[in-house]
Amino acid sequence: MTAPVTQAVRRRVTVRGTVQGVGFRPFVHRLATGLSLTGFVSNTANGVLIEVEGPPDRVADFCDRLATEPPPLAAVTDAGVEDLPVSGADDSFAIRATDDSPGRTHLPPDTATCADCLRDLADPAGRRHRHPFVTCTHCGPRFTIATGMPYDRAVTTMTGFPMCSDCAREYGDPLDRRFHAQPVACPGCGPRLRLVPAAGSDVGPARDADPLVTARALLAAGRIVAVKGLGGYHLACDASDARAVETLRSRKARGGKPFAVMCADLDTVRRIAVLSAPELAALASPRRPIVLLRRRAGRAGLAPGVCPGSPHLGVMLPYTPLHTLLFGLPGDPPGPRVLVMTSGNRSGEPIVTDDDEALVRLAGLADAWLTHDRPIASPCDDSLLRVRPDGTEQVLRRSRGYVPRPLRLPVPVRPALAVGGDLKNALCLGEGDHAWFGPHIGDMGDLTTLEAARRAEAHMRCLTGVAPEVVAADRHPGYHSARWAARLAGHAPVLVQHHHAHIASTMAEHGLDGTAPVIGVAFDGTGYGDDGTVWGGEILLADYRGFRRYAHLAPAPLPGGDAGVANPCRLALARLWAAGLPWDATLPCVKACASDELALLHRQLERGLACVATSSMGRLFDAVSSLVGVCHRAGYEAQAALELEAAAAAAWDAETSAYAFAGDLDPAPVLSALVADLRRGTPAPVLAARFHRGVARAVAEICRRVRRDTGLATVALSGGVFANALLDEECTRLLTGDGFAVLRHGEVPPNDGGLALGQLVVAAHLRQEE
Repeated sequence: MTAPVTQAVRRRVTVRGTVQGVGFRPFVHRLATGLSLTGFVSNTANGVLIEVEGPPDRVADFCDRLATEPPPLAAVTDAGVEDLPVSGADDSFAIRATDDSPGRTHLPPDTATCADCLRDLADPAGRRHRHPFVTCTHCGPRFTIATGMPYDRAVTTMTGFPMCSDCAREYGDPLDRRFHAQPVACPGCGPRLRLVPAAGSDVGPARDADPLVTARALLAAGRIVAVKGLGGYHLACDASDARAVETLRSRKARGGKPFAVMCADLDTVRRIAVLSAPELAALASPRRPIVLLRRRAGRAGLAPGVCPGSPHLGVMLPYTPLHTLLFGLPGDPPGPRVLVMTSGNRSGEPIVTDDDEALVRLAGLADAWLTHDRPIASPCDDSLLRVRPDGTEQVLRRSRGYVPRPLRLPVPVRPALAVGGDLKNALCLGEGDHAWFGPHIGDMGDLTTLEAARRAEAHMRCLTGVAPEVVAADRHPGYHSARWAARLAGHAPVLVQHHHAHIASTMAEHGLDGTAPVIGVAFDGTGYGDDGTVWGGEILLADYRGFRRYAHLAPAPLPGGDAGVANPCRLALARLWAAGLPWDATLPCVKACASDELALLHRQLERGLACVATSSMGRLFDAVSSLVGVCHRAGYEAQAALELEAAAAAAWDAETSAYAFAGDLDPAPVLSALVADLRRGTPAPVLAARFHRGVARAVAEICRRVRRDTGLATVALSGGVFANALLDEECTRLLTGDGFAVLRHGEVPPNDGGLALGQLVVAAHLRQEE
């Protein structure tokens, strides 16, 4: 008896998500041919379109494995399946050309060099031996070279590099891991490096020398080299050379702000820092962020000027072939194993990406430029994160490795743009149930940064296809970002209160739909309050529709406004004055000021001249830092608070006492107790630890009061102060121990870099109600 013939079926599968530029089509081709199925796969602007035909069990297996076995960089968010009539027209499974019809798909972020490409780089017998641009579908640039969508070589900055016959063969072979890898290249077809000495320097011309060999030698000799990376230039120097580090710090006018470093390998990282398993995983992930690690005791071979006043090191590993070659392959002449790698810009300016501009804007900073001829389509600074004790990550700067990966929104939004704030600016586009952060821009203090924000907005609109119908901004009347938003909208944008946006961003990241309010603890340095004062120590009852200010830090004068932030000693004196405490000549903050400065400040406070009231928790941390003798003058943002945290960490395990606030976060009793302990000679680390614990206990007590009054039991922690690891952990420990659900930031920064997400969901909710 003849076995029955199985009836064939045909299905169309539309796969959405991050499925272009990641080797998804060759994966589909291999999967289908392995199951002896026929049909085709094609890129479209909406994702990947597949039609597959064959026996029902094999077609079902194919559809299952699409979602469970995707390529490493792919992220499938949706796979729509529909039945089609069997055609019988296909005799194989084909990869068709890209369909350029309108729609939307997700572009992957830039990704660190994969292990296969690193082997190619080091293989003397391979044709990509020592090629600084080796890449494949599993690694390399994506976002920073893309100029349009759908993602194809013609809409990248590789369009100016025609492929040689060997690269074209690999590019067209579905079985090759470089199949449709848009940045594919080799030494024969480019891109190419060159080394440019600074005008008038004693660095000799490098016409015939290998640019990488020359750059490595310059770094070993203590010189500063501007290195062109994926998303912009870095300024690099030998991190063990004290003179080189101080020269770079002086040229860049960086003050005492810590430098990030790049280590040649994990063994080098372990020599300078303490590394946990979750920190290792973050450091070595394809995202390759800067990870804040605990510095090993002593200098561990690092120059003192790398990270003065900080117990942490910002560390990253090489993420491009060029970086790997800069440290050298086995057998190369020895060079530095740890490099300072700081953003290629002058203080306050955006990172430099254009080659001609780099020669101008970095003149006087670099002794030479290690550059290449592949253009950068979009600036993208290094991302920064820390790993909590429980292994979760807290991103502090979300940029390279993350952008433009979308975030899933808990509520649908009309096409919208949120422009964030003026500090740590990062914009956010949203439509439907997705939001896309742009790269970190920086502080909107000058025209170059504003122009960088304009270019970032245009680039993100191009890549996402979002045409904003709503524009949202901060309520601060003096913000450059708010004025820019008004010009973009052509009318008044939706203005969102700063701390409401902080809490809303936490809610959105955790998938809350906003129908129920949360207890929002928003602690930061500066945010424009509804009463015209500077807020920043807020306990809010908030949802997406609005908020109520339940409690706040007792205000104090901020002498000199924003300009006064650079002088924590003045903030300390203003806090003492507001608390009715005398300026005892023995106090560190008093001794830090000259007599005429003290007299002028006293008149200012008495008369209220150039003083604005502030409830900022960030400013209280600055004030306490000076009061206990840690930091009196700040050379960079949050220096005083960071150094206070470092002091507290030194006594944290041994000191469990806490100062007590009065009422609704009135710090007068805390300041009084600090002064008394100072007179008793209590060490600064103990004072700092008691202060940190006191803030956390005050938060827990107010949240308990809110729960008694309202029944709310979910707490959202947001604002730049919660980048403080000690405060973040202690608040969470106390609150969770008391039965609260605690929402903390993960992939969205707690500082103003995450502000735009909150603006987006608040603005969308308000417009829905109109």
